[in-house]
Amino acid sequence: MKGRRITGPARDKVREILKTKYEKGATVRALAAECGRSYGFVHRVLSESGVQMRSRSGRVRKARPAAPLGSSPQHSMGHPL
Repeated sequence: MKGRRITGPARDKVREILKTKYEKGATVRALAAECGRSYGFVHRVLSESGVQMRSRSGRVRKARPAAPLGSSPQHSMGHPL
């Protein structure tokens, strides 16, 4: 089934299965691995189903400190870009 186009009633069935599992807490990546499809395929099918997508989780990056006023980016050789 991997790589084959899924259309019509078969796509409707896949859509409902993925939607149910996603709403029960499965991640898009886990669903993709389980069904042997790409992350993009699973995300697209879930979007088509009208499911409310959860925000991304994982490590939250801290914001970089702001550069001092008046400073400009410099190339590693000390020349302005």
